[in-house]
Amino acid sequence: MNRAYCQALGDHSQVPWEDAPQWQRDSAMLGVRLHIENPEAGPQVSHESWMAQKIAEGWVYGQTKDPEAKMHPCIVPFDALSIEQQAKDYIFRGVVHELKRFLS
Repeated sequence: MNRAYCQALGDHSQVPWEDAPQWQRDSAMLGVRLHIENPEAGPQVSHESWMAQKIAEGWVYGQTKDPEAKMHPCIVPFDALSIEQQAKDYIFRGVVHELKRFLS
């Protein structure tokens, strides 16, 4: 879902799941766990959790995403994100909650 949405925005940096580096898979799984274990957590909480993880791993703000340099343009408060980037957190949360129904 995240890859497809990013592609719709013109961001083709997301690779298919099976080709994704482990750090990227781990990040996605942490987001899924967050919403499964905390169903009331909103998209802002999702972003804050993602950002805290990135900062703990040594990532910093950068105008362009650069995994080698650990720079990312979304390392800003949720309210400072573009509406397109905020939408990514809304969509991610919504997909997790919809798919969770099939796991019960």
